[in-house]
Amino acid sequence: MASLNKKKVLIIVENLPVPFDRRVWLEANTLKKNGASVCVICPKKPGYEKSYEEINGIKVYRHSLREASSKLGYFFEYSQALLNQFFLSWKIFFKHGFHIIHACNPPDLIFLVAIPFKLFGVKFIFDHHDINPELYFAKFGKQGVFWHLLIFFEKMSFLFSDIVISTNESYKEIAITRGRKNDKSVFVVRSGPDVNKLIYSYNEKHKNKKAYLVSYVGVMGEQEGIDLLLQSIQFIITTKKRTDIHFKIIGGGPAYQSLVKTARDMNLTEHVEFTGRVSDEELFETLNSSDVCVNPDKPNEMNDKSTMNKILEYMAFSKPIVQYDLLEGRRSASSSSLYAINGDTEDFGAKILQLLDNRELRISMGKIGKERLYNELSWEHQEDSLLAAYKAALKNYL
Repeated sequence: MASLNKKKVLIIVENLPVPFDRRVWLEANTLKKNGASVCVICPKKPGYEKSYEEINGIKVYRHSLREASSKLGYFFEYSQALLNQFFLSWKIFFKHGFHIIHACNPPDLIFLVAIPFKLFGVKFIFDHHDINPELYFAKFGKQGVFWHLLIFFEKMSFLFSDIVISTNESYKEIAITRGRKNDKSVFVVRSGPDVNKLIYSYNEKHKNKKAYLVSYVGVMGEQEGIDLLLQSIQFIITTKKRTDIHFKIIGGGPAYQSLVKTARDMNLTEHVEFTGRVSDEELFETLNSSDVCVNPDKPNEMNDKSTMNKILEYMAFSKPIVQYDLLEGRRSASSSSLYAINGDTEDFGAKILQLLDNRELRISMGKIGKERLYNELSWEHQEDSLLAAYKAALKNYL
């Protein structure tokens, strides 16, 4: 593998700050470790408000960004982000220089920032994290002008990219078919966690004096299915009369407040704890103290084709999983998960109870997941693919 020594990279990510975005941070550190000089442009979020800081030798530039929750709001959010990205990218270009712009969607607009730099020979890597047309349909339930715009922007991202990085085989297929990319220009780099950075500890307090702990970690959005999870919890408590389980829901997002209100209206506050965003230490401690972890993503095309980071994190902690039967979810978790009938909240709840009532099954499934993660899916197994993508992008420089 060719060295990235003296090569300069600019990574642009909009939806999460660095180093909170684990995938982007792992990518940045892998590139730095292999000799590249790395700058990152990302938004400010609570806990990550500094406009500039250097972490592990990686230069991080952050800009203000108001998170949207409506179609019009998205227009203003993306416009604000683009302006900030344009300004900071030119600042970095003149101050540090770069050979590659590595754009992490969503949204599929960062190609607009990259186009002028291609005139200077800068290569453009499109890191395809989310399929935005499917995400739009999952949120709004229809196709229309905005959906067609998203299709167009996605096509432009593929068109102007020199290399595409896909998070799984489904996304690679989209790059080749919908994006018309050559198979040799698309590289699969899964979002496996760095198992060396995980903190393994156990703390009984997370169970809130209950016998069992069931945990969820992820974004609080409409398509994540937290509303379905709350229905499953209500079934467990009211129909199955199980009050020995504490449910912990970790994460923040646009639907956070409405979901907290929904749980309150369903009289679940005694059994369900919403934590908001937490530190890595608390997150890892909670996962390691859990008996079962869940992924209630709604059955739709977006979730069917997407790999959820939470699944791999659950597997890293040897936790059995309950989720709906979605293509990439099954590809990731395999036999470390039980799969509920799609959209059936009672079956989802029953699968949780099946695991809680069978300790040996929990242990065996958790072992399968951990071995699969360590042997195939962890970040150390993804680094070669990332570096191969860079080698292909820089073939004219190397």
